[in-house]
Amino acid sequence: MAEKSFKYVILGGGVAAGYAAREFAKQGVQPGELAIISKEAVAPYERPALSKAYLFPEGAARLPGFHVCVGSGGERLLPEWYKEKGIQLILSTEIVKADLPAKTVVSAAGETFKYQILIIATGSTVIRLTDFGVEGADAKNIFYLREIDDADKLLEAIKAKKNGKAVIVGGGYIGLELAAVMKINNFDVTMVYPEPWCMPRLFTPDIAAFYEEYYANKGVKIIKGTVAVGFTSDSIGEVKEVKLKDGRALEADIVVVGVGGRPLTTLFKGQVEEEKGGIKTDAFFKTSVPNVYAVGDLATFPLKLYNELRRVEHVDHARKSAEQAVKAIKASEEGKSVDEYDYLPYFYSRSFDLSWQFYGDNVGDTVLFGDSNPKSQKAKFGSYWIKDGKVVGAFLEGGTAEENQAIAKVAKLQPSVQSLEAVKHEGLSFACKI
Repeated sequence: MAEKSFKYVILGGGVAAGYAAREFAKQGVQPGELAIISKEAVAPYERPALSKAYLFPEGAARLPGFHVCVGSGGERLLPEWYKEKGIQLILSTEIVKADLPAKTVVSAAGETFKYQILIIATGSTVIRLTDFGVEGADAKNIFYLREIDDADKLLEAIKAKKNGKAVIVGGGYIGLELAAVMKINNFDVTMVYPEPWCMPRLFTPDIAAFYEEYYANKGVKIIKGTVAVGFTSDSIGEVKEVKLKDGRALEADIVVVGVGGRPLTTLFKGQVEEEKGGIKTDAFFKTSVPNVYAVGDLATFPLKLYNELRRVEHVDHARKSAEQAVKAIKASEEGKSVDEYDYLPYFYSRSFDLSWQFYGDNVGDTVLFGDSNPKSQKAKFGSYWIKDGKVVGAFLEGGTAEENQAIAKVAKLQPSVQSLEAVKHEGLSFACKI
């Protein structure tokens, strides 16, 4: 097969790839210089839609509605946009080999692609129960959600199993968002997770208590402190029961598993320096290999605000790290420099009619403020994380755009506080006056 050559290759076709492409276009990339190689069959899209509006029974989101860069309020990059800019979208193409010293990548079909500069944007893959040899985990109607194909398969099952029983395995982002979506689709929903409360990597017990009771009021059953250890299926191989470690068995027509992800770094093992489960980069997303950059979920980068190396799995960082890498690439070509990446960690989620945002770091003492009664008409509450006498993190449920900007500012500026009691008393107004 003929070898194809490009000046720049972006490996992976997710959110980061789309935002990198837009930045290349802004910087004046020449037609034919840039290729995006993706195993997905569609142009880059805003992945968060898959666990939210894509699965709604009415007014559902569909492509081309959520191609990047609409998620951050930008222009939607349709497949034609890439053509107009002379950017080659090489879709439905899985790369199975990367030779960084030779500056080549090879597809499953045997095509070779040469590059001068590579941006690794392969993101994460979901952790599957079959990886742990869970009995019966290969039954039909056990779903994972990462790509649009996964969402399409889940949609088919939702239609086929109308008003059935759904079991959600996992109590993190995907678990909470999918439990809400399945309930909106009129399923009988049970969530199962091993931790003592939901979203344990971010939520305090107080914050989690609000969401758990809110979900319970919506009819979602929650089983904590145990795990799925096996599945039984019917005569046509469809899941019919989830066996729990505590001995219980739950009827299920659909199971959705959300137990975390793994950075997709396998292609680069032994070729590039790794740290904290990801590919180690500098503040410009350069790896230990010249002319190779890594962005998004799989980059372990210097988080300037906290003076430490960190890996961040979130769409906001995928967008911003991609833009930073491209700015750095173009600046170095012109003998210029760009500022180091100065990132404020940001996470958010939406489910039912709830919407929360978190900024900063969740370490230190916590102070809960506001109305966190799940029965309130419009609950609005938040939390500050205080370490060494400074606010280092802030969370807000039900905030306006201005209020969310205020908590972001607090997390960035890290103001000193006199006492936890004083901050608790001031609540949201403490952030709004900074």
